[in-house]
Amino acid sequence: MNINILYEDNHLLVVEKPVNIPVQQDSSHDEDLLTILKEDIKVRYNKLGNVYLGLVHRLDRPVGGAIVFAKTSKAASRLANHLRQKNIKRTYLTVVRGTPKQKRATLVHYLEKDRKRNFVHASKKATKHAKKAILNYEVIQSHNGLSLLSVELQTGRSHQIRVQLATEGTPIFGDQKYGKGVNKPGQQIALWARELSLPHTTKDEIITCHSLPPVTVDPWLLFSEQLR
Repeated sequence: MNINILYEDNHLLVVEKPVNIPVQQDSSHDEDLLTILKEDIKVRYNKLGNVYLGLVHRLDRPVGGAIVFAKTSKAASRLANHLRQKNIKRTYLTVVRGTPKQKRATLVHYLEKDRKRNFVHASKKATKHAKKAILNYEVIQSHNGLSLLSVELQTGRSHQIRVQLATEGTPIFGDQKYGKGVNKPGQQIALWARELSLPHTTKDEIITCHSLPPVTVDPWLLFSEQLR
């Protein structure tokens, strides 16, 4: 599989995750991104033995876009710290059904995951096992009953963007889990990791990588002018 590399040095590897492949091996045992990248590094650099590649954060299986991996254990530890300290900026593009009530807003929910069903429930009030989830969004354009949004995560909870937007009455186009009543089976979820900005683990600089969804397919095609 040809994976688009957005940035690479001895410490970091930022790539564009293709849609519909898991970031790491799961119960499906389908080909996963982490294994693909390890094998690619092994071949490109003619490495013997096992290749280290640290998983720092995740993207849901159907979601594509920018994702960072650590090439050393020290880089993995420092990236994990940056993530906890909210020093890593993650911005997404998404197309939702309907139009949000406000052009830009901050959404706060408390999310509780049902691990047996792999389903996340959202509430406006804190509960014993729920985790606080915060995101900022801005409506870029609305067209034909759909809206293109830019979303910035302040926290990184499981299915966070999908469940928070669905709870607000604007489920993501193609999301079969949280927009089952309005999306058709087989539609691709319109959620894309657009920008990843993070402090380098050994240099005094910020690394920023961008990735854009395919503007040749719906619903991204409807907003092709805004995405180019």
